[in-house]
Amino acid sequence: MQLIRNIQHFPAASTGCALTIGNFDGVHLGHQAILRHLRQRASELGLPSVVMLFEPQPREYFQAQQAPARLMRLRNKLQHLAKFGVDYVIAVKFDRTFAEKSAQDFIQEWLVNRLNVRFLSIGDDFRFGAKRLGDFSLLQQAGKQFGFQVEYNHSFCLDQLRISSTAIREALATDNLTLAAQMLGRPYCILGRVTRGNQIGRTLGFPTANIALQRQVNPIQGVYVVKVRLQNGNQYQGIANVGKRPTINGITQLLEVHIFDFNQKIYGQFLEVEFCQKIRNEQKFPSLPELTEQIKKDIQQAKAYFQNKNL
Repeated sequence: MQLIRNIQHFPAASTGCALTIGNFDGVHLGHQAILRHLRQRASELGLPSVVMLFEPQPREYFQAQQAPARLMRLRNKLQHLAKFGVDYVIAVKFDRTFAEKSAQDFIQEWLVNRLNVRFLSIGDDFRFGAKRLGDFSLLQQAGKQFGFQVEYNHSFCLDQLRISSTAIREALATDNLTLAAQMLGRPYCILGRVTRGNQIGRTLGFPTANIALQRQVNPIQGVYVVKVRLQNGNQYQGIANVGKRPTINGITQLLEVHIFDFNQKIYGQFLEVEFCQKIRNEQKFPSLPELTEQIKKDIQQAKAYFQNKNL
């Protein structure tokens, strides 16, 4: 799979492509159904399969820090898209120029002139162009005019619940990790690079691998039982805190992971942290000794979880 950041460098413009467009945040079961269908149609038509997504996501551009929490970062999204046989991912820079582009200009300049789209698959709630005036009906008209086929995908449901990134965020916000995993088709995870922290965890006797979360809004908050996978594939057990660390007057959002029976230097490596069960909400303790005692209890609870699961 090839990542394209400048659409002028798209190598398949002469032959045409089968395209789908969206944020694909979470690459959940609904997205997976779209990707499988796209791959099937691309194969039938002898075309490369292409996913167009946006960085930042449109609501992040318009709402900044008040935008909904992301379910995954771009790096993790690309890994999952590659699993479904996508040939190209076009990451469009969503800025003022792009946001102000009319729906008609987007169709003519991007879909027709630059991508030579022959097949287009979109979700049933897809809107595009300035003021979100573009919709499925407009794309159908354009398809007849320029000679490309347009299909829209009905919502994917789980027991009558419409699967969407929003529904998954809501499940995570209410600590329903099981429902979130069912809609994702896998446990909820965060992938990120380990950075140097303030070493307070090590001082307390519980060294942590720290991953900066960059945004103030995250899908989950609190202390969790976790599984941790390193870049080499090795898996460990541990606990993690997601939040601002109020006891030490933290400001920025951070994922701190204490890995059991682990003593390796992994700064700069990417970790995948799988969230198994919530232990408690993040809270501010009167002193560091009281925080230490609570962490000991958290670890005991996490180890009991793994023992009960025979892991």
